[in-house]
Amino acid sequence: MSQNGSPETDPQDAGDGAAWSIVSYLLSGLIFWGGAGWLLDHWLGTKIFLLVGLVLGAAASLYLIWLRYGRQ
Repeated sequence: MSQNGSPETDPQDAGDGAAWSIVSYLLSGLIFWGGAGWLLDHWLGTKIFLLVGLVLGAAASLYLIWLRYGRQ
């Protein structure tokens, strides 16, 4: 706590939070869209939608990261 009673913010903590947020975006995109592709492959008996889902999830995640952190 600082002298006026407000909590101090460490710039290192802000950078750590951003890094974990970026990792979370990447993992969630891959898991969600890869999972959707896997389900479609399982349901249709194909083998292409998992790859499409993973690529789509990675691209969407990178786009969201760019929107959030890259346009400053």
